[in-house]
Amino acid sequence: MDKTLGILAGVGHLPVEVVRGAKAAGYKTVVIGVVPGLDEELSKVADTFYSTHIGKLGKILDILSKNGIKAVTMIGKVTKEILYSEGAIVPDWQAVKLLSSLPDRHDDTIMRAIVDKLSSQGMEVIDQTFFLQVLMPEAGVLSKRQPTMEEMEDMDYGFSMAKKIGGLDIGQTVVVKNKAIMAVEAIEGTDKCILRGGALGKNVIVAKTAKPAQDNRFDMPSVGVATIEAMIAAGSVGLVVEAGRTLLVDREKMLALADAHNITVVAKQAKKC
Repeated sequence: MDKTLGILAGVGHLPVEVVRGAKAAGYKTVVIGVVPGLDEELSKVADTFYSTHIGKLGKILDILSKNGIKAVTMIGKVTKEILYSEGAIVPDWQAVKLLSSLPDRHDDTIMRAIVDKLSSQGMEVIDQTFFLQVLMPEAGVLSKRQPTMEEMEDMDYGFSMAKKIGGLDIGQTVVVKNKAIMAVEAIEGTDKCILRGGALGKNVIVAKTAKPAQDNRFDMPSVGVATIEAMIAAGSVGLVVEAGRTLLVDREKMLALADAHNITVVAKQAKKC
């Protein structure tokens, strides 16, 4: 069995964690950075490292083919603005062909098309969590501070609303206060959504969940130190995430920062349909 893993890497520390997990499991790692601003450690820990951008689909496929990749995973943040900012990227003909064939530009539509393209080239796209199981929390209170009854009610409400917007493929995060939605994540991403919600009122609750039909091969929800920093700036008092389906990046640092600012963090189990 070939034990070489191709990794299409975005921003953040998760790609580094995947490389380490894969190497510990005996895989050789071939990493392709597809956006600027990658973790500096990534090129050092990868066995082989390439840098390009997300619009160069033909080049990405060529690199994977030349390295004999049969298994690939996609991990790390790809800021959605890069797909829509004029002049940010110039897609090659392969990317143009793929995008022009789509019925819409929803996140899931684009990502499933990429998965299908990789699969058509004989590659298996691996679940993002395959090497990251340790980062997903069990249900319970993760912070030192327990949520108040009012905060827990907002967490329950926010959790259900996040599931609903996820079902529409809009985003994964909502900001709520007193069972009212202050902000919904769209193309700007989680951190900016938090800041926008906090601008409308302090002591808000942030809820982030997996989509009801979440495909674990891409866009798994994640939170980390940057999430807590945005919450501090927004005056947020609590965070609820989905147990077993959210990646906690730099968990110890994240929770230490939350505790230092009296923020309560809860992992909630989704109800089975």
